[in-house]
Amino acid sequence: MTSKFILLITCKDRPGIVAGVAQCIAGQGCNILESAQYGDGDSDTFFMRVAFAPPSGLDIEAFRLAFAKVAEDIGCDWQVHDATRKPRAAILVSQGGHCLNDLLYRTATGRLPMEVTSVISNHKTWQRRVEHEGIAFHYLPVTPETKAVQEAALMTLIDEQKVDLVILARYMQVLSTDICALMSGRIINIHHSFLPGFKGAKPYHRAHARGVKMVGATAHYVTADLDEGPIIAQDVSAVDHADSVDDLIAQGQDIESRVLARAVKAHIEHRVLLNGQRTVVFK
Repeated sequence: MTSKFILLITCKDRPGIVAGVAQCIAGQGCNILESAQYGDGDSDTFFMRVAFAPPSGLDIEAFRLAFAKVAEDIGCDWQVHDATRKPRAAILVSQGGHCLNDLLYRTATGRLPMEVTSVISNHKTWQRRVEHEGIAFHYLPVTPETKAVQEAALMTLIDEQKVDLVILARYMQVLSTDICALMSGRIINIHHSFLPGFKGAKPYHRAHARGVKMVGATAHYVTADLDEGPIIAQDVSAVDHADSVDDLIAQGQDIESRVLARAVKAHIEHRVLLNGQRTVVFK
């Protein structure tokens, strides 16, 4: 596979940033393949994503050393990633398997370029399905009394597997503040509504009772504030008075699967940059 690096930059907006970045990349003999930038006038913050092909013999550490001086001059937060390396993801699920099955299919067919290190669940519902794919399944039951012990085991698995991203594919447990802090910007959740609205149990039943005219889903980064993290992707679908609760559930689950996959793809392709409580998602 041809080498490709992706550079992400966040800094205070000012003239000359794009020129300085482009000159450094070209100065290392690299060829720019994609470039996208956005200046947020509200926060006076500049965001940039550049994908480029390095010449033979230039590894990512050499580029980091070369770019460090430019980054210091610009005063930016930055990351550079090897786009040929598949991020390692752990999927957490409870009993609803629609998002899990969609992620497994998209990964197996190459539509999501990631490596699923394992599936972790507080139920055994999907163990055979996961193991059929040749993926490790870890059963970690949890009760209010054992939550601390269960989360310690969860973090041990994440550390041992060198996980880059945790995907909550309808994992019906609230993660502790400690895990949210340790994995900040590296946990994606799917929520069963076009946030905010209908939080908690039986959301589609409550939505049906209110006579909603659309259902939706929201994928967001997980923070200590429940379902309040920076939003990555959303979508909605029209429904009407003739739709039953089961119709809403089926339609909603399709949207959840699609929106979660879209958010995961954007993250693993390094297209998402945090902007306070918001995100910049480059196409």
